[in-house]
Amino acid sequence: MITAIREVRRAKGMTLEEVAKACVPPTTAQTIGRLETGTRTVSVGWLNRIAAALGVTAADLVSLPDRADLPVAAILGVDGAHAPKRAAVLAPPPITPGLVAITVAAGIGDYRSGDQIWCERLSPDAFAQALHRDVLVPQPAGRFLFGRLLSVDNGALTVLSPAAGARPVSVPAAPWLAQALRLVREF
Repeated sequence: MITAIREVRRAKGMTLEEVAKACVPPTTAQTIGRLETGTRTVSVGWLNRIAAALGVTAADLVSLPDRADLPVAAILGVDGAHAPKRAAVLAPPPITPGLVAITVAAGIGDYRSGDQIWCERLSPDAFAQALHRDVLVPQPAGRFLFGRLLSVDNGALTVLSPAAGARPVSVPAAPWLAQALRLVREF
């Protein structure tokens, strides 16, 4: 695994000794140096300890050679599109636990055939944060309900399908739902 421990440590202005002391439990500067240079294998545990000591996420310490950043060509504002003042890139979104996806096979509502909808699973105690968002709700026998979450009342959900002329559907209790976070559309 290729790490960016040295680059992040230097960017933070910390010495090997400072990082070693900030680790929980503390370690030695030599150990941090060996992990930086790759003479010692970096385990997930070490990666998490060093990330915490540096005040970053473990993902910030790992170089992913197969992930390409996307250069920003323009910034769109009320006055139109213009070039960025300095070079900027966007990283692709990370895939995190709890994400699920929906693929659209036929156009419905604002969605087109071929669209991908990335969703985040939520437990019942977090359903309210998905109000007025599109959600995927599991149903018995491997079926799902997809639409706009209109209300959450004592665990009961009211969902409106994006289909034309659809009527709201009440779901008495759901073990989870997934709120739409990102639409990926090929043009």
